[in-house]
Amino acid sequence: MANMKLIDQNGKDAGQVALNDDVFAVKPNDAVVFEAIIRQRAGKRQGTHAVKNRSAVRGGGKKPWRQKGTGRARQGSIRAPQWRGGGTVFGPTPRSYALDMNRKARRLAMKSVLSQKVADKELTLVDKLTLDAPKTKEFAAVLNNLKIDGKVLVVSDDKNVQLSARNLANVKVVPVNGLNIVDAVNYDQLVLTQDAVKRIEEVLA
Repeated sequence: MANMKLIDQNGKDAGQVALNDDVFAVKPNDAVVFEAIIRQRAGKRQGTHAVKNRSAVRGGGKKPWRQKGTGRARQGSIRAPQWRGGGTVFGPTPRSYALDMNRKARRLAMKSVLSQKVADKELTLVDKLTLDAPKTKEFAAVLNNLKIDGKVLVVSDDKNVQLSARNLANVKVVPVNGLNIVDAVNYDQLVLTQDAVKRIEEVLA
């Protein structure tokens, strides 16, 4: 296990924490990460799109004219696709866009991203993050103490911390069980509490 510097929310040294190499020091697998991102984005699609085909549009029960003898092309219904007001051919129908992915592969994807964050020095470990009340100004001061710039993803279960970050641009706070592959990739900096590290290792190790 490798040790990593731990700081408090005031930016002061708080010792070190041992990181599990099976979670934070694996060889990143870009292909699996890409697959996991596609899976998560696909799962967010509602898939409620729909059009009416010729069986769903109203009317058209009667044959418009007789089959032969009129000189015109034969027609069976005024709700056929070539008619105005007719049904749509090959239009979208409600469906699920959800994709399957093995649990082992999903875990490897998250471990790959976490390991890359460590390698790129984009991971900050804090002993704990707590606020007495939802105060955006106070949380902004905490981020300033941590000397973190850019897009920041904070993993914390503290409700006051979650509420305090809502008005900050380029800052997002998620609970530990809400950590996901898309956010982890999209944000430049990742901030984990010591408790979050322990719970992540319990799931991924």
